[in-house]
Amino acid sequence: MQLYMRNPHVILINRFLSGLFMITVVCIVLLMAGLGISSDPNNTAGSLGSRPAADVSDANGPTVKLNYDPQTAEKNPISSFMYFISLLSPTFVDRETSADNQQQVGIVSYDRNTNSKSFYVTCEFEITGTGFHKNTFDHVGMIAEHIGGLEKGESLTNMLDYIKFEGGGLGRIEIKGTITGSAETVTEVDIHFNARDRKSPVTIGLYDVKPKDGQYKYENRSDEIIARVDTLTFKKSENPRMGIELASVHKKTDDENYWGSVKAVIANYFLINPPGVTKLGNDTMLNFGYAMLKQKPAFTFPKAENLRGNITVKE
Repeated sequence: MQLYMRNPHVILINRFLSGLFMITVVCIVLLMAGLGISSDPNNTAGSLGSRPAADVSDANGPTVKLNYDPQTAEKNPISSFMYFISLLSPTFVDRETSADNQQQVGIVSYDRNTNSKSFYVTCEFEITGTGFHKNTFDHVGMIAEHIGGLEKGESLTNMLDYIKFEGGGLGRIEIKGTITGSAETVTEVDIHFNARDRKSPVTIGLYDVKPKDGQYKYENRSDEIIARVDTLTFKKSENPRMGIELASVHKKTDDENYWGSVKAVIANYFLINPPGVTKLGNDTMLNFGYAMLKQKPAFTFPKAENLRGNITVKE
């Protein structure tokens, strides 16, 4: 959009006044340039440059450091590195972090392979420290998102309650894409939380809801289960879904056991319907992958508009 100024219907017949007018205009233009004001709404570089740093950070999410030398690995709070969870949700999200949380995440290895048509990058990351970080999804919003198209009396099944990161672990990020001329396009990002056969520190809570008096309410949930997550997958798409691979499944009231691993294998092949995620969140993960492809020293997440609150809780 351009900024138009109306010309007054005045004939400037005095050269002195005309010259004074032009000098005034030039001074105003120079002043605007010095302040970083632009008449072009798409030119944000000047306006951002003139704002205090706090305003810029308020418009975005956290920035994570990406150092690819394992000898000098940069550490990030887990709430920053896993901020993408809040971006993926189509409903409100509340975040809980344990008191005195020590969990930090850093890149510990980097490897890139390319040919004339494609590339493959793998980065290992390590989660160290004690505590937990949990993202809980708004129950009312989640239920409303899924009741459309249900038959009368049909139950909602495997509703996502939360995603929790507890303790430490070793993960691996795989970035895949294509090369066309000089253009490199990330088409898939896989985040594995069980690198080198380490146990994944990521679990999700799931539940079913049966209608009561025709109403679906979280208070009436049943069949609550806990599933350990090995992998999350993001692919380039206009209607994105998040792929999930589970390591084990067990009832909330039971302990994790061998049969839970067997159930996970069955679920991975036959039962899991990849949940839909926001396009912003999915695109952010592809952009995150591109930053690693280019070995950028840092990545700033966009602001998660659905992030409703952050609280610290006792373990």
